[in-house]
Amino acid sequence: MQVFTPTQTLDFAHQLADGARTAILPFFRAGGVIENKASYGFDPVTAADKAAETAMRAMIRAHRPHDSIVGEEFDDHAGSSGWTWVLDPIDGTRAFIAGTTTWGVLIGARFEGRPLVGIMDQPFVDERWSACPDRAMWTRGDARQPLVTRKNIDLEEALLATTDPFLFSAQQTTAFMALRGACRLTRYGLDCMAYALLAHGHIDLVVEPGLKDVDIAALIPIIEAAGGVVTDWQGRHHPKGGNIIAAGSPALHAKALTFLVGA
Repeated sequence: MQVFTPTQTLDFAHQLADGARTAILPFFRAGGVIENKASYGFDPVTAADKAAETAMRAMIRAHRPHDSIVGEEFDDHAGSSGWTWVLDPIDGTRAFIAGTTTWGVLIGARFEGRPLVGIMDQPFVDERWSACPDRAMWTRGDARQPLVTRKNIDLEEALLATTDPFLFSAQQTTAFMALRGACRLTRYGLDCMAYALLAHGHIDLVVEPGLKDVDIAALIPIIEAAGGVVTDWQGRHHPKGGNIIAAGSPALHAKALTFLVGA
């Protein structure tokens, strides 16, 4: 069995992202059936979600059959290589349905439990954020730029983001609003784009409750390789979902975390 390096794994992740683009774009802003997979409330899934994850799974099974797969839409696949792919074919399905461009394809890869490789791809605007431990890059067509978070930003200068403030519990809302009051500016509704823009040096803090593993696994390597920090609200690194805080620097993370611990 071949042993793949993080760099080789990132190269293959780019191929997966290309395959997901091909599967998704015919469905975007084209209408189509929307299913609700929640027994309570609304948790949408579209044909595009299923087509993209099916395409990526087929590529992994064909080219790296010993890898494990965790996906948003289909059952887990157990492998033996030590590598686990964590796939969210469309993070921000609500945004996708609404025709906005804050959704993205999330492709993460962990080796023996450690998140090492990540891609956040926005097919419609042709932007991609990607990383492994020795490489963090934004690309758009032929344009390329290394990813570096903003440093030396005090809390009162920080730009904070969360996707939906109504997802917080009452206690979490109190904590978030206190943090919001301490920051310069807050933006909403960005889904995975907020984390990509944090790695890119445009947003400083992202705070969200109740994420799934597939929502965050791909974003951790991107933010960490760019110089940022991702933990849960107890300060534990490499979370597999839950309540998440991402920051552009360790110092800013430490200050923001004081508002959230215990919420």
